[in-house]
Amino acid sequence: MRIVLQPAARSDKDVNQHYKDTIATPVSLADHADLLTPDVHARLKELFPNGAAQMWGIVPGKKNVNIPWVTKMNPGDFALFSGDKKIYFGGTIALMWRNEALAERLWGRNHNDQTWEHMYALSGTQGLEITVEEVRQLLSWKPKRNIQGIYVLDQDSSDTLQAYLTLEPSIAYTGSTPLPDPQEDATAAVGFDGELERTAMRAYRGEQAALKRHLLPGPTGACALCGRVLPATFLIAAHIKKRAVCTDDEKRDFTNIAMLACSLGCDSLYERGYVTVADDGRIQISPLAEAMPGIHEHIQQYLVGRTVSWWSGDREPHFQWHRTHTFKPGPPA
Repeated sequence: MRIVLQPAARSDKDVNQHYKDTIATPVSLADHADLLTPDVHARLKELFPNGAAQMWGIVPGKKNVNIPWVTKMNPGDFALFSGDKKIYFGGTIALMWRNEALAERLWGRNHNDQTWEHMYALSGTQGLEITVEEVRQLLSWKPKRNIQGIYVLDQDSSDTLQAYLTLEPSIAYTGSTPLPDPQEDATAAVGFDGELERTAMRAYRGEQAALKRHLLPGPTGACALCGRVLPATFLIAAHIKKRAVCTDDEKRDFTNIAMLACSLGCDSLYERGYVTVADDGRIQISPLAEAMPGIHEHIQQYLVGRTVSWWSGDREPHFQWHRTHTFKPGPPA
């Protein structure tokens, strides 16, 4: 999965109208079936059985300047929408196609008489609140670099940004994919001769053990999120703010940087952004969880309506980081 940076400043009235027309209000497939080719229509219906999809498009640009970037984009990549010095929205590119007539119907034409004919549909969309300054620092960009024009990050930068924002791919049409070769996997496993236990990992495990002892002095404890009292083996010392971006002082602040979360579901839900903690301690639920039956059932049974007793003013800055960087809110209206 690579990251596609899509400039789309909503302070521009035309961009904002396009966003309202085809992102905030998903496009009805039936209403535009007359302009969709049969194969694209069929794939869209398969991907979006509710009959509507969020769509966006890219103009060719002067002298086709955008085409090289379009050719680097693929279903399964993650598009991040940016504007006004922040990244505010994103989702998986579920399908790509070219359709000048449909693009013109949806968005009209720009001042160069071009339309956004290189189209794509999005799945698993979510709101975001990340400043461009954070992206600059994370990817070691030059101090004044901005997101201007469609751009596809290389794999290393994509992996870095994906991990930082806990981006998870959603449904996408990628054509037929061959099944993995079990013999090849077995050979690779047997042939691995790298270092299995690294010094950094041992130090990290030592830190985690000390952190857990600080949070859980006895044989049992309560999960900060669901509240269930469990044996220590089922509880994890979970960082409230992602450890990779904590300062050394924050990592050493055992009292405020972490909480106990159970391995029966709550730790993964928090780590992946399907739940977070509001600024009054209440648990917030991502709307994306509703489309995941098993996840939704767990949340409904154990987390809905709960207030986290671990929340405090000292821990709030870390919870706030999680809300704006990891939690998956719905797309902005």
